Amino acid sequence: MIFLIKTIIVCLSSSIYKKKPLTRTHENQKHSFITGPQPMAAAAPPPTPEPATSLPETTPIFTRIRLATPSDVPHIHKLIHQMAVFERLTHLFSATESSLAATLFSPTTQPFHSFTIFLLEASPNPFAVSTLDSNPFFTPLTKLVNLRVPLEDPERETFKSMDDVTVVGFVLFFPNYSTVLGKPGFYVEDLFVRECYRRKGFGRMLLSAVARHAVKMGCGRVEWVVHDWNVNAIRFYEEMGADILNEWRICRLTGEALQTYDGGAD
Repeated sequence: MIFLIKTIIVCLSSSIYKKKPLTRTHENQKHSFITGPQPMAAAAPPPTPEPATSLPETTPIFTRIRLATPSDVPHIHKLIHQMAVFERLTHLFSATESSLAATLFSPTTQPFHSFTIFLLEASPNPFAVSTLDSNPFFTPLTKLVNLRVPLEDPERETFKSMDDVTVVGFVLFFPNYSTVLGKPGFYVEDLFVRECYRRKGFGRMLLSAVARHAVKMGCGRVEWVVHDWNVNAIRFYEEMGADILNEWRICRLTGEALQTYDGGAD
């Protein structure tokens, strides 16, 4: 009996201490221990450099601000009508080409001392030298503008002023006077840019041209009015540095109320 127990113990001991077969991991570790570390894997090739980002394509457009002439009246008339549509004033629109020509370009009017109009024109090509460049009152302002999106003008032919030149917008202003400042100034009656040319900086160019000439003439201020519903225009004018004078109200005599003074009654 003792011999049987001893035999069982010996068998169990042999089973416990019998070496386990090496797994693949153990074999690799054993091989590494005997032969030393295996050579390191070759370094991965450097990543292919990304192509340089190209600059966004732009569409160049040449612009010119110049004094309007009597030959521009048909375009001015169409611009004023579009402005009346935008300002919801078509029920008051009664201007004609004849009335505009007679009042804006009479022989006695002189730019900057009476009614003055700057026209903004655009062309895909540089402006050719013309008699407009030798105007004694104002040298045209030219500028190259790069548009991020090509411009589509459905009325290009309607507003063509010459060859490939198109009328974009206008600003009409005239002198006034500030007794407080003791200086003359300019009052801007109209500032208008055709719809397809808006939000591209052209309105700023027109208004800046008026302000620049006001400084040149020693004026004390440039002022204008804006509809309270036209929030885009209000924001634009504030960005230009203008103060919006909410405490002021426009007083106007026009139509029948004005005509009642025809007889000279007090």
